[in-house]
Amino acid sequence: MKNRKLKNSELDRINPEEYKASEKTPLIIILDNIRSLNNIGSVFRTADAFLVKKIYLCGITAKPPHKDIQKTALGATDSVDWEYAENVTELVSKLQSEGVFVASIEQAELAVNLNDFSVQKEMTYAVIFGNEVKGVQQKIVTASDAVIEIPQFGTKHSLNISVSVGVVVWDLFVKLQKSEK
Repeated sequence: MKNRKLKNSELDRINPEEYKASEKTPLIIILDNIRSLNNIGSVFRTADAFLVKKIYLCGITAKPPHKDIQKTALGATDSVDWEYAENVTELVSKLQSEGVFVASIEQAELAVNLNDFSVQKEMTYAVIFGNEVKGVQQKIVTASDAVIEIPQFGTKHSLNISVSVGVVVWDLFVKLQKSEK
């Protein structure tokens, strides 16, 4: 049969224990005041797919375990390291003091288009995604080392947060893999 779909058992995926022990992509996701539990779960699944180092859940962002997060995470809350940090401003300062490059994903003056953003070898990156309506808080955008914008060409002004995470994480994952070679 041409292009036979593979069964899950044929995909040779690692288990959560192997995930925990594996080398991670030097990428951290920060979710700031995300309302949708389905979006949070989707972010966990994306983080799992690309071996993201950690997710920080901030502000009103819900925490596992929750049935609506689990519905879309499909177990990724068991593999991906995560932590709740109530104050995103303090978290950003802490990460920056540890040498992490922090970028808000937002539309702002002087934002760099995602396709033009380049990564450096040996650097850890944290990307901040904001509230579904209001985006990343201005004080966080201001405190960030950079602002990255996803280029868009249609009539709408934004993408769903889980889609934005998928686009950005995939792009940075590819760039970080290339920087290792």
